[in-house]
Amino acid sequence: MDSTEHLLKELTEAHGVPGYETPIRAVVRKYMKPLGELSQDKIGSVICKQKGKSDQPRVMLAGHMDEIGFMVRQITQEGFIKFLPLGGWFDQVLLGQRVLIKTVQGDVTGVIGAKPPHLLSAEDRSKVVVRKDMYIDIGATADSDVREAGVRVGDPVVPKADFEILATGKAYLSKAFDDRIGVALMISVLQILKERPHPNTVYAAATVMEEVGLRGARVAAWAEKPDAAVVLECTGANEVPTARDTSPSTRLGMGPAITLRDTSFIADPRLVELFRTAAREKSIPHQYKQPNIGGTDAGSIHRVRDGVPSLTVAVPARYIHSPCAILDLGDFENTATLAREALQRLPRAFAP
Repeated sequence: MDSTEHLLKELTEAHGVPGYETPIRAVVRKYMKPLGELSQDKIGSVICKQKGKSDQPRVMLAGHMDEIGFMVRQITQEGFIKFLPLGGWFDQVLLGQRVLIKTVQGDVTGVIGAKPPHLLSAEDRSKVVVRKDMYIDIGATADSDVREAGVRVGDPVVPKADFEILATGKAYLSKAFDDRIGVALMISVLQILKERPHPNTVYAAATVMEEVGLRGARVAAWAEKPDAAVVLECTGANEVPTARDTSPSTRLGMGPAITLRDTSFIADPRLVELFRTAAREKSIPHQYKQPNIGGTDAGSIHRVRDGVPSLTVAVPARYIHSPCAILDLGDFENTATLAREALQRLPRAFAP
């Protein structure tokens, strides 16, 4: 396993749902500590300041370290655990998934269950099971069993899923690519920029609570006052095995996806052109995010103080917001290269 694979494995296998980022934060701090001046704000985002050849422009790189997960809502008398989502889940990927409940006594393994099909009527078997009818089963037969295991209301719950290199050798499978990929990109960019001076001061922010409202990025940007921001993300690769589908789609293997707009912001045209130029001059394959839905930390950052010109660049992955996303190594490498090249070209004056 090479250094990139090891980095991705360690970041994605670490736990950290919104508001409970302590385990992943420790991993991020370990990797960022040698790369610049490290700080942490009061809600937990980690910022690595790396000074280049100039104090200006102040450029923020942002990638959120939280992952989607759950929170324990209720323990039933029968020993089943009802849960709330932390972040956006597609209900149909949940049933049968193993999870870890993070308790004060340690991790407790469970499985997301519902009434089995042979106990359902024919009509009910044809219906989709919705999340409110699901529960986590840890093998208990009474609520006292659950409490003795250390489970309490409010405990965070994460998918139990490992990083794996797939048969092609260039595709990876894991939970939490959204957005541990962005964090890995920031670390990769900082490692190169440390050896290759750049005309900026870079603030790499591993933000918290993006999946529940882009919260950490707003606080980090307010504190660091960036002149421009580049959000590094993971976005949905929308290929489906349907030949008749001719709608625009972000695809695996086609390079980084530049967001022109989504539901949270409109990309700054100067940054878009900067990345387009860098991609063209360095022959880096790239594409544009399709469709223009969802939101990223750019949605919060661009509205801070008197405004921050912002752009989001993402690695496409299949099946994001599930425990089993797939990405292409080449897309990751090309996104890191594009970000580094664009930062080398960022103009000193970046005002409207």
